[in-house]
Amino acid sequence: MHILLSNDDGYFAPGLAVLAQALGSIAKVTVVAPERDRSGASNSLTLDRPLFLRKSSAGFFYVNGTPTDCVHLAVTGMLEQLPDMVVSGINHGANMGDDTIYSGTVAAATEGFLLGIPAIAVSLAGTSMGHYTTAGEITLELVQRYRNQPFSQPMLLNVNVPDLPYAELQGIEITRLGKRHKAEPVMKTESPRGETAYWVGAAGGAQDAGPGTDFHAVANRRASVTPLQVDLTHFEKLDAMKQWMRG
Repeated sequence: MHILLSNDDGYFAPGLAVLAQALGSIAKVTVVAPERDRSGASNSLTLDRPLFLRKSSAGFFYVNGTPTDCVHLAVTGMLEQLPDMVVSGINHGANMGDDTIYSGTVAAATEGFLLGIPAIAVSLAGTSMGHYTTAGEITLELVQRYRNQPFSQPMLLNVNVPDLPYAELQGIEITRLGKRHKAEPVMKTESPRGETAYWVGAAGGAQDAGPGTDFHAVANRRASVTPLQVDLTHFEKLDAMKQWMRG
């Protein structure tokens, strides 16, 4: 089994190293990650300048681009054969609910999925960030399950693991995405040159966080696994739009 591993925190991130080690116990792992932190990059591709692929002393490849660039470059220009799976993470912090729209971690996995490869995005949900190995163990379990029971079609999974010792987890739950309140307002500061600088506000708190959601699972010490789709079509509105166009 060959796994392409990426992230959005950069090739030097501790979560990436933990995941590479965990998955390396059962598969060949090729790491292609951004050269710096690209959190919040979403699914952006770099089209205005060339990309360069370099190799670190640890054996990880890194790219001067986004998480999506990394996976796209690896699959379409670097690797001689398609990997069996794309795994992205372990992200420094949760990617639940609306976070998935902005997340570079999820975007890297999504690019693999769009290229026809099963993909998993993995995030450590917490603040202390002391238990990357727990997220590594959960990812290893999911990959092993996939290897023994492959999907009939490629799947895109978003995984959030509580920042706890593995022994304290209360299992794995299949969930749907919850929803956050709107983000906090931007913060204004003054630059040394007297210009107004704006900092994007933090994400809002959980609004839809009831049973069955990723928020609820993680709050109750369970790893959340959410199958995602890419089609944004609002099918329930198609007939209404046709009526609206007829006037």
